[in-house]
Amino acid sequence: MRHTGTVSLLGAIGLYAGSRAVQRFGLDETVFGLAFGPPLLLGLSVAAVLLAAYGGYRLVGGALLARTTNKRGRHDVRNVLRLGFGALAIVTAFGVVTRNWVSVLFSLGVVGVAITFALQQPLFSLIGWLYIVTKRPYGVGDRIAIEDTRGDVAAIDFFTTEVWEIDGELVSSNQPSGRIVTVPNSVVLSSHVINFHGEGVPHVWNELSIQVAYETDLAFATDLMPEIPDRQLGDEMATHVAEYRHRLEETPVELDVNDRPTVNVVQRESWVELRLRYLVHPRRGTRTRNALYREILDTFNDHPDRVKFPVSRNR
Repeated sequence: MRHTGTVSLLGAIGLYAGSRAVQRFGLDETVFGLAFGPPLLLGLSVAAVLLAAYGGYRLVGGALLARTTNKRGRHDVRNVLRLGFGALAIVTAFGVVTRNWVSVLFSLGVVGVAITFALQQPLFSLIGWLYIVTKRPYGVGDRIAIEDTRGDVAAIDFFTTEVWEIDGELVSSNQPSGRIVTVPNSVVLSSHVINFHGEGVPHVWNELSIQVAYETDLAFATDLMPEIPDRQLGDEMATHVAEYRHRLEETPVELDVNDRPTVNVVQRESWVELRLRYLVHPRRGTRTRNALYREILDTFNDHPDRVKFPVSRNR
């Protein structure tokens, strides 16, 4: 990246020297008696500006990206530099073309007002991108739900966010569908954004429900049920619950958080529902739930005298 930037800057210097040579040898009016001088001079100057901006972007970007090891940080740095150097190149090139910086600034003000009315949605999306970069409602790699879209953030550009879809019309149970949904960044300014994998708390609470008959020994079932996820997730869950509590200490929210799986009992009309609650990474939610469900059922079936299931087919 730095090598490309150096070459681009050298090319810009060469083009600038070429434009100066055109002026020095009196070729800015005519070239070989033809009126090619002004377009040639203008083209060399604009090309020098664009190459200089590109070279600066590559050099500065290479230096900053080399110091940024975080994938999300690299993505944001790259976008900010593109916007900054792109805007600088456009303004400078416009000034070179008109040769009047006062008129350039005035024209930009007039054009800016016109663009505000004509391109409201893209501008709102650009403002949404600035909000995403500064407030961090989500970042690249996060699993989010925004409006009717659920999935993992693959890319955040100036105007849109690309999301690898989960659930959707093709699949269910938090499985990826393989489709990429493009969401305008302006949506974050007017819609709820749910982040399942944000910075600081990268795990979420999941529940698994098992329906048992009223004849079940509830004390036995509720004591036995948490032992299974405790063996699989206990130590990992305790570590992440500690992180969860640390995050809560930074807020005024007061919650009683258990560091081990728990079971809640819910009474239904024809059965009792046992809801197992545990902490898990959002991308492992379905796989973990399936493994726990199979082992819990096998364990309950090993004690048919103490755990009974409803006989009704509509459970």
